[in-house]
Amino acid sequence: MTEMLRPEVMFAFVVMMAVTVASRLGGFWLMRYVTITPRVRRMLEALPGSIIVAAALPVAVDGGVVVVGAIVAAMIVTVVRRNDFIAVFTGMAVAALARAAGLGG
Repeated sequence: MTEMLRPEVMFAFVVMMAVTVASRLGGFWLMRYVTITPRVRRMLEALPGSIIVAAALPVAVDGGVVVVGAIVAAMIVTVVRRNDFIAVFTGMAVAALARAAGLGG
């Protein structure tokens, strides 16, 4: 626990937080100069899904069949139930059950 509280670790956290806040505020500032056309609106509406795919795909490729099964189960629940919390819980449950059954590494 005390290793997490080292000054260099805290400094890294502060720098990461500052960069995150600056990028978010910079995005809001830049969007002041963008005209929201229907094409831009469609692009912005598709952006969260693209980010999720970009984040989940490398994990799925490296994670093997257990991770792919968990992601597919979460996607199915998302489409059927339209509830993100239930989808995340389902994905975690599928991964946990598959690992408990001895699948994956």
